[in-house]
Amino acid sequence: MHSGEFQLRTGKDMELVDISADLAQTVAASGIADGVLMVFSPHTTAGITINEGADPAVRSDIVGALREMLPVSYPYRHLEGNSPSHVLASLMGSSVAIIISGGVMRLGTWQKVFFCEFDGPRTRKVWWRISA
Repeated sequence: MHSGEFQLRTGKDMELVDISADLAQTVAASGIADGVLMVFSPHTTAGITINEGADPAVRSDIVGALREMLPVSYPYRHLEGNSPSHVLASLMGSSVAIIISGGVMRLGTWQKVFFCEFDGPRTRKVWWRISA
């Protein structure tokens, strides 16, 4: 079993950052041909998702729709001012599992893996584990 982490720096208050290349390098370096890659965000105001990566408008649409879904004017009781970020992280989820076959991630044609920042900009961590 191989595991580790890498850091990334987000640049906006809310954005989806493509981490697919980092994960592909991780899988290649592991030498594992067949298994499962678990990707996890250890942050309560961020998430991980898989979605289309070919058209950057998809990321913009997701961020825009999430902003519309979660009103800033709601009477949140958490007083740090980032309550919407906590809700968004719960909605998006903190992890994904990806099949590894032939030494590569088995993603769909247009799929990429995204770190979902909801309370940035920040320096964040992504934890990963590969099981054969």
